[in-house]
Amino acid sequence: MDRKVDTEKVLDAIKVLYPDHRLGKITVEWMSDDELLEVNKTHLNHDYYTDIITFDYSRGRRISGELLISYDRVKDNAVSMNIAVEQEEFRVVAHGILHLLGFKDKTEEEAAVMRSKENEVLKALGYGS
Repeated sequence: MDRKVDTEKVLDAIKVLYPDHRLGKITVEWMSDDELLEVNKTHLNHDYYTDIITFDYSRGRRISGELLISYDRVKDNAVSMNIAVEQEEFRVVAHGILHLLGFKDKTEEEAAVMRSKENEVLKALGYGS
């Protein structure tokens, strides 16, 4: 599934917000729920749907990695949150890049920080205030 969300916009916002990091190769692959579920089972031993899986290949302050994103989850999340699909696409791409920068989201506290950082990126992209 080939999506055409402008990943460069997110990367430009990240460059401004996190100038201490250099961007290496970051690939984004859009897939179905079932395709991403298979990756989740095979590589992470998780048997549940998710919106994104991030494979981090960063070295030091040069970030690079693969973002595998379920377009089905993104679309459903946008509908449930009553926001534009494009905004949710940008949020999920930002989420993956923030993982590459070292942000985590396993605990409630980490998730709150991650959401705040996502909102900073979205604001830089013209979403929210």
